[in-house]
Amino acid sequence: MITDAPVLRLSNVDRHYGQGETQLRILDKADFELHAGEMVALVAPSGTGKSTLLHVAGLLEHPDSGEVYVNGVACGHLGDDRRTAIRRNEIGFVYQFHHLLPEFTALENIMMPQLIAGLGGKDAEARAAMLLDYLRIGHRATHRPAELSGGEQQRVAIARAVANAPLVLLADEPTGNLDPQTAHYVFDALEALVRQSGLAALIATHNLDLAARMDRRVTIAEGKIVPF
Repeated sequence: MITDAPVLRLSNVDRHYGQGETQLRILDKADFELHAGEMVALVAPSGTGKSTLLHVAGLLEHPDSGEVYVNGVACGHLGDDRRTAIRRNEIGFVYQFHHLLPEFTALENIMMPQLIAGLGGKDAEARAAMLLDYLRIGHRATHRPAELSGGEQQRVAIARAVANAPLVLLADEPTGNLDPQTAHYVFDALEALVRQSGLAALIATHNLDLAARMDRRVTIAEGKIVPF
């Protein structure tokens, strides 16, 4: 169910690089809202600022002006410790490449963010196992990333991203490295997880078939976030 109050909001956000006349403006007075239970596709050509938008929304970069709100808290100019805590507890990230730790098993990769957040080992292991089962790869729990297929690796990455029960999931081309059939299978798992948990998800993708399955689609045009 999509709720009224946004869990992620960008208000009048500017983000630019360079100085003076060489300044490259990526986001220009950009506004955006994302609600719990909503999946939004971010569809835009390379070089238009998709990754910058995700980095600003995910508190990995500071906006040059404007504000980023996560669950109603103004975050754009908080100190690093507070921003890190919000990222750890309230925002999950999935990238095009899985970025799993190669020396750890699938189960251990999913346990890691929970342990960092202070959850006990047994509880972290139980939740990791539950997520693997939900994503239908529980039988691969003891395998390391190199022993998993691309689709399995990305499902582990999704499970890791939601291990701490975040409010917001930000995904940058999460199926971009997968063949079409595997991409749809991974997206099915991601969609089921979002719908079941009530996550708010912003997903950058070039796959228009997958974008069409989401609640709405946006793009970046002249620094603004507009309907696609």
